[in-house]
Amino acid sequence: MKFTTLLICLIFSWYSFAQQTQTIDTLRRVATIEYNTNGNEVNFTPNAPELNQIAGAPKAFYTHYWEFGDGEYSKETNPKHTYKKAGDYEVKLWSTNNYDTGKPPVSRPKKLSMTKDANPENDTETASMSANLELQRNTEPMPEEEIVVIMSYKNAKDYATSGKLHLFYNEQKYQANNFELTDTRTYHNERESIATDFVYTYDYDDHESVVASIEDNIAKLRLKFQDSTEKSNLPLTLETSKAYYKNASVLEFDNMKPNEERNVFYTLKTTPEMLKDTSAIISVRGVYIPDDNFDNHNVKDMEMEIVTSHDPNKMSTSATFLNYRLVRFKRPKFKIKFQNNGEGPARTIRLETDIPDMFDKSSILVEDMYPKCEICPKREVEYSCLDTTYTEKQAIFTFKNIYLPGSEQKNVKEYDSTKGFVKYSIKFGKDFHKQKTKSKTAIIFDKNDPIITNYSTTRFLPGNSIGIKAGYNIYANLENSKSYFVGATLSPYKSYRWYWQVELLNSFHSYDSNKTVTVNEIDSPAFIGRERTTTYNSYDNVDWEIPILARYNINNFIGLGAGLQGAFSLSSKTENSTKIEQAENINGIDFGPYTTINESSNKTSNSFHNFRTGLLFEATAGFARIGPSVGARYVINFKEDFNYLQLYAIWKF
Repeated sequence: MKFTTLLICLIFSWYSFAQQTQTIDTLRRVATIEYNTNGNEVNFTPNAPELNQIAGAPKAFYTHYWEFGDGEYSKETNPKHTYKKAGDYEVKLWSTNNYDTGKPPVSRPKKLSMTKDANPENDTETASMSANLELQRNTEPMPEEEIVVIMSYKNAKDYATSGKLHLFYNEQKYQANNFELTDTRTYHNERESIATDFVYTYDYDDHESVVASIEDNIAKLRLKFQDSTEKSNLPLTLETSKAYYKNASVLEFDNMKPNEERNVFYTLKTTPEMLKDTSAIISVRGVYIPDDNFDNHNVKDMEMEIVTSHDPNKMSTSATFLNYRLVRFKRPKFKIKFQNNGEGPARTIRLETDIPDMFDKSSILVEDMYPKCEICPKREVEYSCLDTTYTEKQAIFTFKNIYLPGSEQKNVKEYDSTKGFVKYSIKFGKDFHKQKTKSKTAIIFDKNDPIITNYSTTRFLPGNSIGIKAGYNIYANLENSKSYFVGATLSPYKSYRWYWQVELLNSFHSYDSNKTVTVNEIDSPAFIGRERTTTYNSYDNVDWEIPILARYNINNFIGLGAGLQGAFSLSSKTENSTKIEQAENINGIDFGPYTTINESSNKTSNSFHNFRTGLLFEATAGFARIGPSVGARYVINFKEDFNYLQLYAIWKF
């Protein structure tokens, strides 16, 4: 009895502990907003939960993004904000956990009221925008989390204007959507545009070349639209943006005063289907039309790296999915991001980056960097510069004589000032194969231990390769067999090693089978001798064969394959023939030659029948990945007498 009672207590205790543990593990952390006011001036403080340090990573910390409910925002940890007008405001907070194992904490909005307008003499705000259009985000996108995109725009005209704002998102090249627009917060009477249809024209000349296709336009814009300088030919911009992105939000605004600056806030919920490649670079695009009466506009692309945890030290690439047919002369881009988490500034930063064999290290071109500096000359210099050297497997970027503040440094309030990056592009080598690559970077601040980034992965889209195939089938066990075929193959384009291939072959096959011969002795008054009766079937078939096989390219010229095959007769004609012959007894012993005395036949036809399956093994020689080759295949059918050897030629495109 005592043992039973003890056992019940233990089970109940374990169940209670398990329930409690499950509740704790699934409970979402919360960051609360705390503040104190002094008239219209408010000091904000985030009360964030304790961090869960990632083992081996730099010290975990929070970054914060605030919206004050009046169209203004801040990325400071403890911002101070002055409300100009009396009224009710809703303050929002997003806290991002860096080097932390948990999910970002959620935060409830906080409502506060201002009872009177602020004193105009205390308004010390000045123009902050250096360009007419800017895009920012509060954090990098993580699957099934929210990010905020801030679109800031400025009226640089000397008169009041009315115009439009476009935000494009969800790139066409990805099958699934990465974002869902869940909220748009406006504070200057911006409203959703009724006329959201895109207009376009193919008449475009930028004094360099005439663009002849949407694809060319996209490539041109992707290269040129990296800043917010003023552009012309609005129809072309909208056309190419629509071709590159699936979705767009369009807002109209009115009566924007000269030099006025405004902000629009978009909440984008990342979908569960978001690309799970944590080294992928995705983008959104903003288009700002300051005056509806003119074509002049501003374009800004903002690139983001998909993450599964918020780590400021990261390597990413735009070459997540590449079309192997079209990449020969393209330059994939890579970006290495880093952050100084020390208590003092970094003077030298060394980035040791893996360069896969498929790329040409000598073609590296530094596209951008921060801290901004010149490329180092070959001689030693004392000014700030970025030096690039190479080893057999790596490119080494070294920031020399720079000053990058540390996030723990005294009086450093803006975490973005402690971050840096190198963005470079690179060409493919002369002979590269269709295989994915992995690269990582070791980041060394001054003489500290290296910080190792994630792997940045490049991979190729499968692509489609259509092949034309023709040949002859040899059936050793069938009489009078004649069989030839033509068909098509479908496989990934120029696969490197393993790949799948499916075929549809149309064969024409004639043969004889079921032949029987009987001989009878005849002794009658009318005839003395032998009578031979021969019966057989003749087949004339049109067959469809559907092989599915796994193939392996040993090198550029030799390939092997094995798989399964299904086949059936699309149409068949069968002729059943009977032939009677007699040989006369001569001189009582010898028989003369056989003489045909009767022949008869019966013809029948069928369609879609005679289904059969089998195994196949093959080898090819020639251009194994793309182009012409010859091959031999042996098919072992699970039906008697239908094993055969196939000799063929194939050309893959």
